Amino acid sequence: MAIQKNGNAPEASASMAQRHKQILDILQLQGSVSVIDLAERLNVSEVTIRKDLTTLEQLGKLYRTHGKAIPISPYIGDRHVNEKEKQHVTEKKAIAIAAAALVKPQDSVLMASGTTILYAAKEMAELHNIMVITASVHVSSMLSQNKDINVVQLGGMVRDTSVSVVGPFAADMLQYFNCNLFFMGADGVDLDFGVTTTNIMEATLNRKMIESAQRTILLVDSSKFGKKGFSKICNLDKIDDIITDDGIPEIYLESLQDQGIEVTVAKTKQ
Repeated sequence: MAIQKNGNAPEASASMAQRHKQILDILQLQGSVSVIDLAERLNVSEVTIRKDLTTLEQLGKLYRTHGKAIPISPYIGDRHVNEKEKQHVTEKKAIAIAAAALVKPQDSVLMASGTTILYAAKEMAELHNIMVITASVHVSSMLSQNKDINVVQLGGMVRDTSVSVVGPFAADMLQYFNCNLFFMGADGVDLDFGVTTTNIMEATLNRKMIESAQRTILLVDSSKFGKKGFSKICNLDKIDDIITDDGIPEIYLESLQDQGIEVTVAKTKQ
């Protein structure tokens, strides 16, 4: 019996490894998959699939939520702007170029905080005859060097991780402005939960900014889709346009367009 048990062990292990690979391949293609669907497709019980998903989650290969699996955890932690600025640089630069192209002379542009917003400011640095109102200290410092750009820095408490202002003083100032465009970043975009960030006060200020602008444009690289920050900014119906990169999952692109949101896909791949 011992010989038979030892002889069967490698076969069982190989079968499990094969299932794990199939599960990860399905996730790569679909973005998410339910336990029921996996059990049917792999012809095993739901109990077996749950065990497989538990193992893969412990290995950091996927994240389990509400009876389904997704490739990685959707929940975002707060990180310093200097760290985030070095991530997805190619995508952020492409998004920034597309955003800056929307700004015309005489425009008044409201700009939130975040690294993609900062990249947009870099592309706007040579523009002329525009007004910029911003929560970002970095954006204010950069654009104020151009004498042809009038800059209003919102006041309030400065967040150390984003180097931007938050709080009631900044929100109160917004009642005196009506801007053409609002460039907003986010830490997560979820089809059901909406647009999110990691900070409650920043989310509150962003909602006030939406009210102070005629057109809200979300600037997010494709890594943000399917993610959730701690604090909800708004539902997707508050967003007029999204500028992202060509890594956006097809299911998100189609769903956003079906909701009437104009999606601009900045090319980063040859």
